[in-house]
Amino acid sequence: RKNKFERFLAKSLLLSSLYMHFYIEHNRGHHKNVSTHEDPSSARRGEWVFFFWFRSMIMGYISAWKIETAQMKKKGYSSISIHNEMLRFQLIQLAFLVLIYWGFGYMPMIYFLVAALIGIIQLETVNYIEHYGLSRTQKETGQYERVQPWHSWNSNHTLGRLFLFELSRHSDHHFLASRKYQILSHHEASPQMPTGYPGMMLLSMVPPLWFVVMHNHIERINKEKA
Repeated sequence: RKNKFERFLAKSLLLSSLYMHFYIEHNRGHHKNVSTHEDPSSARRGEWVFFFWFRSMIMGYISAWKIETAQMKKKGYSSISIHNEMLRFQLIQLAFLVLIYWGFGYMPMIYFLVAALIGIIQLETVNYIEHYGLSRTQKETGQYERVQPWHSWNSNHTLGRLFLFELSRHSDHHFLASRKYQILSHHEASPQMPTGYPGMMLLSMVPPLWFVVMHNHIERINKEKA
């Protein structure tokens, strides 16, 4: 979003799960590298969700540092400059934890950390189901084809759309990232999830069953494209 207030709201919401680096990685990393092996948030075919959590969390955090460090170098600032948004995010999150401890004590801070971890795992599970097994073709030049609606799993269930603010219309979100969630479109040509997000998240918790269901869908999609 170009609106500074909307960006502030996004960062504030991510602060509630101590995941502010996601603001950088998602916008400047994930949307650029989605459905490639260069993207920590795109699940690979055959990858268990439990392993994906760790890969996406760790590599996403490292990627955010790399992106922001490169940005600082481009602007002529030091990587440890206050202009480095990743550095600011760490300080803000640390100050937030100190504030919770100072205002409410040790145990409430622990409860907050547990709640934040639950939020992170839910977010990464959603990342897992949104691009699982889908990949963009790499050209001879080394560049990848333009992101298309079929590089994201889509779900057009009404309840999911309402509760998740159109997140389930994920294909259009990636096809035109600047489009606001209120006007995201449904793409019939995009791969459709067998169920809504809650069902897909639960299914992913049983990897053997997940692989049977999803690999059949992927193979059918590949045949249709061929």
